[in-house]
Amino acid sequence: MAQIDPRQRPLPNGITREVLERDELRRALTTAHPDVATVSDAQMQASIAHMLAHRPATVSLDEGVWVFGYGSLLWNPCVPVAEWRAVLLYGFHRDFRIRLTHGRGSAEAPGLMLGLVPGGSCRGIALRLPPKALEYELLMIWRREMLTGVYTPRWVSLRADHGPPLSALTFVANSEHESFCGRLAEATVVDMLATGHGMIGSAAEYLDSTVAHLDEQGIHDRRLRALRARVNAAVDAQNVGC
Repeated sequence: MAQIDPRQRPLPNGITREVLERDELRRALTTAHPDVATVSDAQMQASIAHMLAHRPATVSLDEGVWVFGYGSLLWNPCVPVAEWRAVLLYGFHRDFRIRLTHGRGSAEAPGLMLGLVPGGSCRGIALRLPPKALEYELLMIWRREMLTGVYTPRWVSLRADHGPPLSALTFVANSEHESFCGRLAEATVVDMLATGHGMIGSAAEYLDSTVAHLDEQGIHDRRLRALRARVNAAVDAQNVGC
């Protein structure tokens, strides 16, 4: 099994609240990958202000803001969550469309990350951030989701099992970004998920955690489950060959 370059893992505990508050993810990324452009805090704050100013009429900031989680936000939000709800988003589906050469990938072992892309639907979890220190908490989310601009924030309407639709913020894949890779062959996806690793862990760990937490919420994504089985088999085969 290939050895991980220590420069690619300066955050052995991954993304934590403390890492985000100290802006250590940015520092680690620019240290390991000085060629990767990052979005400044000032730009993020302007983006947050724009999204809040153009929020749907149904959104009351006195009640906080809903955020749609479909990947790592399900199991590692790093922000206080006042309420969780299982929801369905129409018009987008999650897929591995983001190629990573940092984070959970490297130049030597690129990985993949989920993004929302147009078409179909996506089951996930809505997280309600409380109103206290709302813009600061959103900055913590922006620091993890928007650091390289690979996602675009937008308001979406979510259908919950009970009650009216929820207006929520989410992050869709930015198809104009250089890391956007479009739809890949299944064998390529499996290989990149099985071998990708970088400064915050492996792509296989990301997939496993996402599926496990979807399952915990009673959301059984058949494609991700099938991918996990194939990826785990590929990882096991690599370990046997070491």
